[in-house]
Amino acid sequence: MRVVTVVGNRPQFVKSAPLSLAFRAAGIDEVVVHTGQHWDPGMSQIFFDELDLPEPAYRLDLRTADVRAMTEPIREAVERERPDWVVVLGDTNSTVAGAHAAGEEIAVAHVEAGLRSFDLTMPEERNRIEVDQLAALLLCPDERSARQLEQERVRGRAEIVGDVMADATRIFEPIARRRVARRESGYSVLTIHREANVQPERLRRIAGAIAATGRRFVFPAHPRTLRVLGDESIALGPAVETIEPLGYLEMLGLVAGAEIVVTDSGGLQKEAYWLGVPCVTVRPNTEWVDTVAAGANRLAEPETLAESLAAAAFPPGAPQLYGDGHAAERIALALYP
Repeated sequence: MRVVTVVGNRPQFVKSAPLSLAFRAAGIDEVVVHTGQHWDPGMSQIFFDELDLPEPAYRLDLRTADVRAMTEPIREAVERERPDWVVVLGDTNSTVAGAHAAGEEIAVAHVEAGLRSFDLTMPEERNRIEVDQLAALLLCPDERSARQLEQERVRGRAEIVGDVMADATRIFEPIARRRVARRESGYSVLTIHREANVQPERLRRIAGAIAATGRRFVFPAHPRTLRVLGDESIALGPAVETIEPLGYLEMLGLVAGAEIVVTDSGGLQKEAYWLGVPCVTVRPNTEWVDTVAAGANRLAEPETLAESLAAAAFPPGAPQLYGDGHAAERIALALYP
């Protein structure tokens, strides 16, 4: 069996690591297509280096998030390789482009199918819905996402496999803890990058709220966020240590040692949960609602950020969420007829 896996941004590189290991163990020939949606070395190449991933067979280096611009080059790779499946991950524009590039002849398998925030203003939400309608195999992280697909009457086959990010955390946490540079205790982690949150006025409010807490933050800055901060002369405050984007292992180690995580990232909400670190999510909603229901994650607006930080705590006896860390193995099995 042969699969083409389409990746293009930071979370997808992480998710592809346990998948590549599982595919190899199952005797599946994997061809990786890297769209170049993220092309900054700190957001791209470092993941292949750190996680010992095989080099992509196709580096399209497109340097764009435009779906139409990505679709045709991916299609050319798919037509050349003639795989049994095109595997797409998550909810990015690369995910959509990969699903479209498969066309009518090649089946699409969607990893992280069925997730919904129910906020159609988010491009990620629209992407999820579109790809789930196109996929022949829908690989769900939990029962909630499978039920959602049933309600939407998608045409594909849904399988509950767990979350490949849990696999990555299980595999790489011990390595991350050994590799990360030691920091003084008493810091929190901040990441902000989503389109809605980097609009200048909203970002200014978030920055003001962060500065007002007086809490010490380490802020691995996404290039897009850093650009808006600079262009708009937005100050984060003296207690925020801005650093370059970190590789996956360094970031995992940084989160593991933090008091609290403040983020708008879907992946970090889950990683904080699996690492036992309380999280505050600067969004009006989340697709990972079970972390909120468990009391480990709080949704906040800039005006409620201080209150949410004060109340943030990881609950004792928190339930296991999103699988057992062996999702990739189940995905490999699900690809066989």
